[in-house]
Amino acid sequence: MSEPETTTMDINGFPTRVWRKGSGPRLGFLAGFGGLPRWVPFLDALAAQRTVIVPSLPGFPGGDRGHGVLDTHLDWLLAVRAILDQAGLTGADLAGSSVGASLAAEMAAVWPASVRKLALIAPFGLFEEKDPPTDPWAQRADAVPGLMCADPEIWKALKAMPEGANSIEWPIEQTRAAEAAARIFWPLGNTRLEKRLPLIAAPTLLLWGTQDRIMPTSYAERFRAAIKGETEVRMIDGAGHLAELDQPHAVAEAILGWTA
Repeated sequence: MSEPETTTMDINGFPTRVWRKGSGPRLGFLAGFGGLPRWVPFLDALAAQRTVIVPSLPGFPGGDRGHGVLDTHLDWLLAVRAILDQAGLTGADLAGSSVGASLAAEMAAVWPASVRKLALIAPFGLFEEKDPPTDPWAQRADAVPGLMCADPEIWKALKAMPEGANSIEWPIEQTRAAEAAARIFWPLGNTRLEKRLPLIAAPTLLLWGTQDRIMPTSYAERFRAAIKGETEVRMIDGAGHLAELDQPHAVAEAILGWTA
């Protein structure tokens, strides 16, 4: 697995990392809860057929401390729009996972012309009192790996400090990512996204791990029913909340087929 090209752009005065790899039509990806501190097999599978562009979100790994100046949900949407513009993703296909999927859906709803086709992996943003999501910020640290992935060891490996990393900065960056997500989705991940989902015009693929312990699988149908345009739901066997980590090739194959 070769490393991607890494560049940096300025968002609200903070450096923000952008990964790029592959060739072909552009496909953007916004990472899920915890962000991506390292390149993963799922992205390589996408890059086999597409130019994959992965900008970090403010406060996530590679996003420095940019979340600290985003005080409202509108602040976040404007920041993500600026990120996509500077990363060259306006008008391209866009995929996202978890918290990133929620923001990808917002982009397609608020700026319909900015997204050609959309792929969402278990997005945050909705809340049903009778069937609530699991609050990831209220969990013990040792419970989080099993909530994020069907195989907890995959999450642990993603978050393990690589050789040569700053031993002080690394855990701070991982904690900051959870803090940044909390600033977007507190409380309980509810952003009233259901009010904006009907505005999505892009054909939308919804992917859900059958073992998702964060967002109940029933939410796949809630999203599908709210999006008025072309929508399809696919369940991913053997996958948890971050299905792209548990089943990278199955998720990549579904996204590549949908956005072809």
